[in-house]
Amino acid sequence: MQQLVGANLLKFLDIMADQIENLKRTVDMRQVEEFMNVIERARKIFIMGAGRSGFVARAFAMRLMHLGYDVYVVGETVTPRIGKEDLLISISGSGETTSVVNISRKAKDEIGSMLAAITQNENSTLAKMSDVIVLLNGKSKYQRDENLSNIAPLGTMFELTALIFLDGLIAELMSIKRLTEKDLEKRHAVLE
Repeated sequence: MQQLVGANLLKFLDIMADQIENLKRTVDMRQVEEFMNVIERARKIFIMGAGRSGFVARAFAMRLMHLGYDVYVVGETVTPRIGKEDLLISISGSGETTSVVNISRKAKDEIGSMLAAITQNENSTLAKMSDVIVLLNGKSKYQRDENLSNIAPLGTMFELTALIFLDGLIAELMSIKRLTEKDLEKRHAVLE
């Protein structure tokens, strides 16, 4: 029996729609407000993640730059030194990614920077050391779910949920700062 072309695609889209509905129901707005406050107070913002979470970090950094924040991606050659008045935003579904945990620990403990974590594991090393945590519910890369693993493998659910959440946060920050798309266009790259 031949499988219908696109069946898994449609199943994936249904799963993501359910995940977004779950995010709407479960996101803690106090955590969101606290996260927005530390972003506002930071002199500079540094963002990091490993693997696909690193791509999410870069996308969020780009949008923060469009909003006028002084923002950098950890690991880039043009990233300056982090300081005490700065914020490190670390994105890790498990909250145990070695590079993310080690760099976060250095920023927090050795430098004295503020640390915010975007994770789905409130009991993780990253969450426990962070000043601010935003918990995003979803399947972790370590959970095995026969219905989900072949449709959204590894950290897919967390990564996409984080991307959607952070883009939603940009909309919130745009509103608070009374910025329009025209304002963001002034900072958009023209050397593409």
